[in-house]
Amino acid sequence: MFKPLILFIGLRYTRAKRRTQFISFITFTSVLGIALGVTALITVLSVMNGFEAELRQRILGMTSHTTITGVYGKLDDWRKLEGELTDYPQIQGSAPFIRAQVMVNADRQVSGTLLRGIVPTLEPNVSQVAGKMTFGKLTDLQPGEFGIVLGAELANYLGVMMGDKVTIISPQINSTPAGIVPRLRRFTVVGIFQVGMYEYDRNMALTHIDDAAKLMRLGESVSGLRLKLDDLFNAPKISRQLANDLFRNYRVSDWTQAHSNFFKAIKTEKRVMFIILLLIVAVAAFNIVSTLVMVVTDKRGDIAILKTQGLSNLSVMGIFIVLGSIIGIIGTLFGTIGGIMLATNIETIIPAIESFFGTQFMAADVYYISEVPSKLIWEDVYLIALMAFALSLLATLYPAWQASRVNPAEVLRYE
Repeated sequence: MFKPLILFIGLRYTRAKRRTQFISFITFTSVLGIALGVTALITVLSVMNGFEAELRQRILGMTSHTTITGVYGKLDDWRKLEGELTDYPQIQGSAPFIRAQVMVNADRQVSGTLLRGIVPTLEPNVSQVAGKMTFGKLTDLQPGEFGIVLGAELANYLGVMMGDKVTIISPQINSTPAGIVPRLRRFTVVGIFQVGMYEYDRNMALTHIDDAAKLMRLGESVSGLRLKLDDLFNAPKISRQLANDLFRNYRVSDWTQAHSNFFKAIKTEKRVMFIILLLIVAVAAFNIVSTLVMVVTDKRGDIAILKTQGLSNLSVMGIFIVLGSIIGIIGTLFGTIGGIMLATNIETIIPAIESFFGTQFMAADVYYISEVPSKLIWEDVYLIALMAFALSLLATLYPAWQASRVNPAEVLRYE
């Protein structure tokens, strides 16, 4: 079917003559449409891949891979449990924590926040917050001094800096002669962190675990243990194993459960965007149909002569399949190159555009992060290029079949 003669004729039909300039223009728009569609698809998927990876990294910078908590909200024998976890080689680190929802007050500003009691020397085993300190150090949290480390956005909202005092209002209550009042405690700001994710920078504060225990009246108990694994993607499997082995009153959860709806939403959005943008590629690819139909109409005399000289119907189809395939290959090739170049430079291009227009495309309080990340996955590139070419090839079948049905006797009668 694809003999050198067929390839030669198919390639020859790609070159424009004066009377076929309009067909060449339609061909150019088809190539351009495929190229733009492929470029957009590769770029958008790369941005969504980068967005998902960046969010996962920032979330796991503050959230442990696996968490073990008590059924009733506290863990009494956490030191014994921590010793038992040494039998699991997949666990690289652990740290106890106390978690509480509190109100933080400074001057006239009040905000609800998540207070996390930590052991400063053990916290780097399970999170990256020690490396995200913009002021102070995590080790400045000393037991009994009631120091506190605030997220950058929370500190900015409260209007506090290093050394300022804030009041933590606990949901627990005190009974006094004057009545029932909430528990209050003054803390000193000894550090400020910024992980680059608005959810944590705005709604989290850290203090020493001993001070948190005193505030929440937990004594020697903690809320739970946070674990870091050698492979974060094995967290569901390890969590199930721990849940089966630790048959006592423990609850075992992992990061996929804590943010399951969030990551499912991202995957669903990515899938929908892929389908929508693929339809754009399909529309551009099926412009090839109109191009080839006009070429078939223009070349009816040539087809008739070739068939009288012995060219089979299958070979005639091959000529126009070659022609349409060349359009698809060129469009896919340029689109793939453009998509790769744009996706790998999007983190430079977007800031330049934002600076030029004096605007910000992604507000941190809406999109969690303020940058536009990009992660090029070659499997996506191969799949997009293959599907674009397949759609282009599919679009050639009907015009090629119509060309093979040309009757030489009817065409040559009027030549």
